[in-house]
Amino acid sequence: MKNQRIKIIGGGLAGCEAAYQLSKRGFKVDLYEMKPLKFSPAHSSENLAEIVCSNSFKSTLLSTASGCLKAELEILDCLLLKIAKECSVPAGSALAIDRHLFSQKVTDYINNDKNINVIHQEVTAIDTSVPTIIATGPLVSDSLAKAINKLLGEDDSLHFFDASAPIVDADSIDYTKTFTTSRYQKGESDYVNCPMNKEEYYSFVKELTNADRVTLHDFEKSEIFDGCMPIEVMASRGTDTLRFGPLRPVGLLDNDGKRPYAVVQLRKENSAGELYNLVGFQTNLTFGEQKRVFSMIPALAKAEFIKYGVMHRNSFINSPKHLNNNFQMKKYPLIYFAGQISGVEGYVESIASGLIASVSLAKMLDRTGKIEFNNKCIIGALANYISSENVDFQPMNANFGILEPLENPLKDKQLRKEQYSQRAIDEMRKIKENL
Repeated sequence: MKNQRIKIIGGGLAGCEAAYQLSKRGFKVDLYEMKPLKFSPAHSSENLAEIVCSNSFKSTLLSTASGCLKAELEILDCLLLKIAKECSVPAGSALAIDRHLFSQKVTDYINNDKNINVIHQEVTAIDTSVPTIIATGPLVSDSLAKAINKLLGEDDSLHFFDASAPIVDADSIDYTKTFTTSRYQKGESDYVNCPMNKEEYYSFVKELTNADRVTLHDFEKSEIFDGCMPIEVMASRGTDTLRFGPLRPVGLLDNDGKRPYAVVQLRKENSAGELYNLVGFQTNLTFGEQKRVFSMIPALAKAEFIKYGVMHRNSFINSPKHLNNNFQMKKYPLIYFAGQISGVEGYVESIASGLIASVSLAKMLDRTGKIEFNNKCIIGALANYISSENVDFQPMNANFGILEPLENPLKDKQLRKEQYSQRAIDEMRKIKENL
């Protein structure tokens, strides 16, 4: 059935990966992206695969679930992970990217693929007789959201909130009040650390919790997803909460070999090192308050804020009710979902969902069977998580907790995590043989 064109709605991470996977298997793809005719509240670039929040794709270490997920995707020939590595900026053991270069490279690749036709048009209706992957991301337009709700047969879709961190000009940082090192001295010293003493920290927390916030619209007044909680909300949960969260000093020693009371970490935003983002500082403060309060950090007293943090609505469907573990709709077999709208959370997780949805759709159209996943690998565990009965369903990141327990787990915690990863890699190699 390769003569039948496949429709992908959304040119984000999941949609672009899905388009590539289908193209390499010989399918013709119509990739619909509403930009630049229409932008979501959080998007500004005309390019595909635009990165809105943090520029970090998280750790590459096999002792982490995010590192394990990347290893699985490499086995499956993941295009966007390859491009991300080409656009990486120094970030210790993490894969951080130059977001603008990344989006441009993905856009160029997709536009030059003879099997992919990019259509800049907003989709407002869904035809269940056409093979389709809905990969709109969490910032789906109102018109398409109505079409999706009609498809699902529900009165309203679930949603949570996401918040992005501010970015400062590297030249405006006071480096005399910083030190550079990675936590526990692992990897390169790619983070600029901004220490605070006890008095500075508590003054900062006081002002942070009392600062003015952006007034939310009625449709935005709901719970905040813990995985991307605004720093002011975190601070309001207790004066020491931040010291056990994004400002934790554990594993960091200053130039005198001492551990500061609290530490704000800055990470490179682009390859040239001209911009830095405040790690963990997702926020919903007004722009003026961001400038005032974040300038209380000694090293950022005269910082020039290139971009302030913003907060926006993220939508996702009730996947356990509607999807199987191939991201396929139970009611409409030709319709698949991918990306954060499907219930996975995170950049790399979204890419993975696009890959699996597209490969699954291709196998169905070719009548070559179904991909069988189990919980021994991260991708399989995520796919099973979003499709398993869950009364209070919430998006899920890659983590070892959703994996099947090891038969003979090692006692050492670090080695045990690496053991999980090795098993996952072995399992994914077996799965690839059937793709």
